Amino acid sequence: MICGLRFRYDQIEPPMTPLSPQARATLLADLPGWTTVPDRDAIFKRFTFHDFNAAFGFMTRVAIQAEKADHHPEWFNVYNRVDITLSTHDANGLTQRDIDLAHFIERAADAVTD
Repeated sequence: MICGLRFRYDQIEPPMTPLSPQARATLLADLPGWTTVPDRDAIFKRFTFHDFNAAFGFMTRVAIQAEKADHHPEWFNVYNRVDITLSTHDANGLTQRDIDLAHFIERAADAVTD
């Protein structure tokens, strides 16, 4: 909210466009374990932690960053496992925002497992 007015993210920045196949291949090479989702322009990775507390701590770190970036993952958690799918709904596909969030997610997972 700015000066009492509500606005949407896409009203202050140009809309994101899906990554080209070449850009996607190059950028995903730096994200080991992330795979494309069949029949959808998205990427997926499963994270497994020592226990529920570690998984929840990881999700909390990601949630804070996702809120700051106004870009939220699709995720599913059971005990020590967290499944994450990333795609930019406004662009109907994978964008640089997803790649950036995936890199943050990797750092957050590394911090929990260190």
